[in-house]
Amino acid sequence: MLEGVVRFPPEFVARYRAMGYWEGRSLRDTFDAVFSKYADRVAIIDRDKVVTYRQLNERAERVALNLLDEGLKPLDRAVMQLPNVVEFAYLYFALQKIGCIPIMALPAHRYREVSYFVEHSEAVACAALDRSRDFDYSDLIRRIRAASKSLRLGIILGEATEGFLSLTELIERKPSRSPKDLEAIPIDPDDPAVFQLSGGTTGVPKLIPRTHNDYIYNSKAASAVTGVGPDKILLDVLPLAHNLPLACPGLQGFLLHGAKVVLANTTRAADVFSLIERHRVTHVPVVPALLIRWINDPVIKKFDLSSLEVIQSGGQRLQPEVRRRTKELIPSVFVQENFGMAEGMLMFVRFDNSEDVRMETVGRPICPDDEVRLVDDDDNEVAPGQIGEFLARGPYTLRGYYRAPEHNARAFTFDGFYRSGDLMRRHPSGNYMVEGRKKDLINRGGEKISAEEIENLILTHPAVQNIACVPMPDPVLGERMCACVIVRGGSTLTLEELAAFLADQEIARHKLPERLEVMEEFPMSPFGKVSKKDLTEKIVLKIKQEGKL
Repeated sequence: MLEGVVRFPPEFVARYRAMGYWEGRSLRDTFDAVFSKYADRVAIIDRDKVVTYRQLNERAERVALNLLDEGLKPLDRAVMQLPNVVEFAYLYFALQKIGCIPIMALPAHRYREVSYFVEHSEAVACAALDRSRDFDYSDLIRRIRAASKSLRLGIILGEATEGFLSLTELIERKPSRSPKDLEAIPIDPDDPAVFQLSGGTTGVPKLIPRTHNDYIYNSKAASAVTGVGPDKILLDVLPLAHNLPLACPGLQGFLLHGAKVVLANTTRAADVFSLIERHRVTHVPVVPALLIRWINDPVIKKFDLSSLEVIQSGGQRLQPEVRRRTKELIPSVFVQENFGMAEGMLMFVRFDNSEDVRMETVGRPICPDDEVRLVDDDDNEVAPGQIGEFLARGPYTLRGYYRAPEHNARAFTFDGFYRSGDLMRRHPSGNYMVEGRKKDLINRGGEKISAEEIENLILTHPAVQNIACVPMPDPVLGERMCACVIVRGGSTLTLEELAAFLADQEIARHKLPERLEVMEEFPMSPFGKVSKKDLTEKIVLKIKQEGKL
């Protein structure tokens, strides 16, 4: 049992097992059976690499056995920061074979985020590309390892310099151990299989423990409502580390059914449409910003996209007009809205929902034992049809963030409901409608940015006296960040100067403010707090006056 993980209460464990949601099997055992059952089918296509289920299993097994020789053991934590390449799958399933816990970092994360993941989890390994454009991941790992008490192994895909393991070599090297050494490792299905990342409002993301039991069910239940079967083909364009493309149903869900997964390391419309046409792709998960860009690119009419059955949209609310336009351009497709969180709870619009329900809602929960409450500020349930904060509890929704007792006391009710911070209304159909949020987040194209994290960094700038980061509307990304600043007497500050200052803090680029408003004072609430609602309204009005909205 890993210290710092909040367990499900015994009565819920018994219930979820009795209902068959939890099968009592690890990801290793589950996928070993899958790899054997579909051995000769194609599992993954990555550019010119075509990999069968047998090959996927053999290569993951070699990596696992070689990592055992390097001292990796069950429940060790390993940061994975790989892009959408087949080596991601080899390493992911290798770690599952050992019972190690991958931490799903994004390629966009930099020193501030990755060093926190390592320190907070006491990770022993970190895997990444050698370079991406002008960024050197080897140097990043080297710096973190020099400051870390736990990090021993740097695993590099590409040119592995002295002191690093080559992922390619781990895949190709003949192991000194037998596969029976892996089979002999006990893995408790109630232990974490994966650490996903929160879109938290306080600092860098929290670690979300997803157990073997709940993560397998997560993928199976999501598969059941998205039409996944052995003849379906998934195109994964979004970063694989995200919960949606990995497990909702994602890579896991499609492989569980013997289906095929095509990986893309580009979001360029022509490249994506070419892959859809060539591989007869049936399913694509997207965020609305990406879909908007694709349907507005004239190149869409040059490709045969008739194989598409489902475009799965998550991360932020999809506007009805985008859905209509997509259907006009790709008549074969069902644009399936879903609402989900790395913490667990998933809602999907169903295929048999009426047109008005499809247009207005984000769906309903995927499990009969998903529990939803909509509450007011005093935790009283709101009347039917009224707006309330969305609370969730169920067989694949966490009971607490990893090693975060103080935060958990605020983020969960006394009886285990997760406080999402999202404001919702229940539609008469039983589906739900997103009406905003309570948490202080900016949703930039599906990437949740903590306003507090960026505010705390900006406050360290010598010219800044006070700061408030607020969302401003964007027709493509949904929201972008505007930094509202009160400068110290006699000081000046430009957006370029602020962006350069934050870049030196080594944060992911998508967190940088994209507008700066220098103000003399902030509007205040009756309780003496900065009124971000009023600030946002001021910014929106100004953008409209500029003709940019």
